[in-house]
Amino acid sequence: MSIRKLPSFPPHSISRRSFGKYAAIGGSSLLLGGCGLQLSGKFTASDTHSNDYPTVLAVKHFGKLLEQRTAGKLGLQMYAGGQLGNERDTLEITTFGGLDFNRVNLAPLNSIEPLTIVAALPFLFESTQHMRTTLDGPIGDEILASLEQHGLIGLCFYDSGARSFYNTRGPITKPEDMAGLKLRVPGSDLYVAMVKSLGADATPMPLDEVYQSLAQGVIDGAENNWPSFESGRHYEVATYYSLTQHLLAPEVFVMSKISWDKLSSKEQSILRQSAKDSVPHMRQLWDTQVAKSKKIVLDSGVAVNEVDPAAFTNLMTGMWDQFITTNKQRELVDKILSMRTGGI
Repeated sequence: MSIRKLPSFPPHSISRRSFGKYAAIGGSSLLLGGCGLQLSGKFTASDTHSNDYPTVLAVKHFGKLLEQRTAGKLGLQMYAGGQLGNERDTLEITTFGGLDFNRVNLAPLNSIEPLTIVAALPFLFESTQHMRTTLDGPIGDEILASLEQHGLIGLCFYDSGARSFYNTRGPITKPEDMAGLKLRVPGSDLYVAMVKSLGADATPMPLDEVYQSLAQGVIDGAENNWPSFESGRHYEVATYYSLTQHLLAPEVFVMSKISWDKLSSKEQSILRQSAKDSVPHMRQLWDTQVAKSKKIVLDSGVAVNEVDPAAFTNLMTGMWDQFITTNKQRELVDKILSMRTGGI
């Protein structure tokens, strides 16, 4: 009998709280011998965002397509709002087969697959359209395919918008304004280096801990897109939002390879196409949500300021070489840069 090697996540343990929440649902294939789908009649999916967030709605749309196209044989049960824990924990459970599907940020994938780092580089994509065109094609397919060796089937990319800095102290107009600020980042060495390149202190932290940490002064700020800034209510305590728009890194929708391997080739084909077909739906939802979230934030009185990106770009692209360490990564970066409107 062969034993499949599990991916090498950074040393940590799945939180007891997250594991307990997962076990309590009663559909855990990790605990019940890999038979969660057969027991529940539905696949399980996780997302840290709330039920009305675009990524959650997109995965639910995928589930409806899957159910329609398999005459009800395959369905989906979504656990949103971080019910099963933070992304790092649920991603690890997904590789074990304890969860069938997961929508995650690129950050927790950066530590296990070098090619995912490419799409997370600051100031790599010149626009949302550039990002979408790139990831809808062969470059995106290659990054998604690289996850299989880590026990994950990469299905598609979802938008995550432009990420900017927000804080409790004052507007950021130049990198010098960030000196000494303690800023939350996702658990990724790339994000840590990115913030440090601007002179701020990086504090890796799960998203669900940010509001309380801002309110209690544990951190001075964070960085994220309009919908996350609004839906997480961070704008209530961090009243300065500075539009650096330093990242256009996407979200990723993945499936456990253990669950994937149980399907017939026809079912796999239907599933993969349904995931791809959920992307335009997600993008429409996303664009609508960005406008809605932006209005809520502006109406609340948060001080929002534009930023000349030049100084930020020079500092943040300077740390690319620290993370682009393979020929394949460099090849993908060069291809992405060549697809800019003005070329490299």
